[in-house]
Amino acid sequence: MENVRYTAKRLAEIVGATEKQVVAALGKKDGLAPEDLAVLRDKLKKRPEPFPPRIQLFLNFKGGTGKTSISSSYAYRLAERGYRVLMIDLDSQGHATKCLGREGSSFTKTLHDVLIRRTPLDDVTVTTRLPNLALVPANLAMSTIDLALMPLAGREFRLRNALEAVKGKYDFVVLDAPPSFGLLNLNALMAATDLVIPVLADFLSYDGLRLLFETIQGIEQDLSHQLENIFIVVNAFNQTFKIAREALEALRTHYADYLLDTVVRQCTKFAQASSEGCPIFGYDPESKGATDIEAVQQEILGRIRAAAKAAGAAGA
Repeated sequence: MENVRYTAKRLAEIVGATEKQVVAALGKKDGLAPEDLAVLRDKLKKRPEPFPPRIQLFLNFKGGTGKTSISSSYAYRLAERGYRVLMIDLDSQGHATKCLGREGSSFTKTLHDVLIRRTPLDDVTVTTRLPNLALVPANLAMSTIDLALMPLAGREFRLRNALEAVKGKYDFVVLDAPPSFGLLNLNALMAATDLVIPVLADFLSYDGLRLLFETIQGIEQDLSHQLENIFIVVNAFNQTFKIAREALEALRTHYADYLLDTVVRQCTKFAQASSEGCPIFGYDPESKGATDIEAVQQEILGRIRAAAKAAGAAGA
């Protein structure tokens, strides 16, 4: 994220101000950094629309679905909107950590210390260049966490309990999980309020979805935890491929209650952004990838608001 720069026009779009107001507040028109966004919000007193705190897990048991590119960009965009966001990297590869401009191998503490040694979450949380976006980094130390959790009491609830200690500090906690099932991902499912499942528009995705929904059903029955919302988002969609169109239609048929209307189109800018160590919004906010993640986020937040409103009306 070292190379992320904004123009006054872009910051004006983000905070809902005029370009003139931005220049007057910050004293310059170009070469603005992520840190300037927080300064601008304070000076213009631009706050995001209040939203109930969420713990949102991005997970698919199938690999290669672009989950990390979506989750890190999603978290970054929430922070751009002015929300207080904590991104937790659960994958020992540390790709979400890299996407937010940090190098996982440089950190001596990770979520492993939190779950196994009961280190406070704040002690392993690091900053990013966007002041209201914090990160719990990951590295290879995370690779043995499932084995380390196995003999521990209350092993399924350790992440949920750790997050209780920072309740009220963040508006959104975004969890980026590895593509596997084990005690770490069980912890993530038990902590989450919302589950976001990135899938590819191919028929192999059905196996991962089937196993994931069976797991969710087991958690509901055996551990009495029910996710408030589940969203399926199709990633890397290419309309020109017949198999992709057919797979999308099949998803609409079998998972209509969960599938988002928005799809994320195939976009090479995601890989380019990751190589630069920044989310798509920091690399190319005008790209179709950024446009689609923006639409995904708007749809998810809109559905959560609608569900909360319907639940409130039913309980009245």
